[in-house]
Amino acid sequence: MRITSWNLLHGQGAANFRAIANTLDVGNSDFVIGVQEVDAYQDRSDQVFQVSELASELGAKYFAFVRCVIGTPGFKWRRVRKDEAVLITNSGSTNSGEAGGNSDNPPSYGIGLITNIPVTKWGVLALGKSVIGLPLVFPSGEADSDIKPKLRFIYVKDEPRYAVAAQLENGYTVVNMHLSFVPFVNLFQLWRVKRWLAKMPGKHILLGDFNLPFDLPVKFSKWKSLVSMASYPTWQPKIQFDYILSDNFGADKSSQESIRPIFLRSDISDHLPVTIEIN
Repeated sequence: MRITSWNLLHGQGAANFRAIANTLDVGNSDFVIGVQEVDAYQDRSDQVFQVSELASELGAKYFAFVRCVIGTPGFKWRRVRKDEAVLITNSGSTNSGEAGGNSDNPPSYGIGLITNIPVTKWGVLALGKSVIGLPLVFPSGEADSDIKPKLRFIYVKDEPRYAVAAQLENGYTVVNMHLSFVPFVNLFQLWRVKRWLAKMPGKHILLGDFNLPFDLPVKFSKWKSLVSMASYPTWQPKIQFDYILSDNFGADKSSQESIRPIFLRSDISDHLPVTIEIN
């Protein structure tokens, strides 16, 4: 089974979703792909429902998309209302705080899970947001050289954060999330998700963009990081924000030997994909 976490930056560096699927290189394996910063029906991404499009390119029968906001981050957006679906799967809207949601497909943005393994149950956890924002560094679109883009600081308000869980037929439960970039807020969100996942059946995999460096997600806890690599920024990776964790693996030598990191390179996003293979 191949497991990947990838902050896609709404695929802005990809010519098409076939290129993204080729980068993931899942082959004939069972796989679970957790993606963050993905669009649905946005003008900036050609009105594409990106999670569905990527699932199609990968040949995956099961996917879920969590609408964290309605609108476009960095421009104009709002929270998802109570009458709108938060969790959308390939079987339709499944949660709005459990209502069906509207059918007019407003532009939205969030996280997704894609797999070719049968899903027995989906779940979603609202994590809230920070009341303050922070100045963040973004590529300006220009480059100092052929490799390193120019950077600029932009004050960014935090967005509502969610975690999405898939209970799989093979006995694993996988959770994907994109935590706040605000210090301590993200640590509290991580603690909540760990408690939530610990109550679910099977072996646990927790992945996503945690916005936490220096192995903070596993310090002072029983959770283990299953891959160690600098994942940000793509053009000169220096720091790990993207993780795959478990509270079931790593306690003994045999379980450690069953996990193999897969190092994938790509300039599609400002984050590199983080991948493992479990044999």
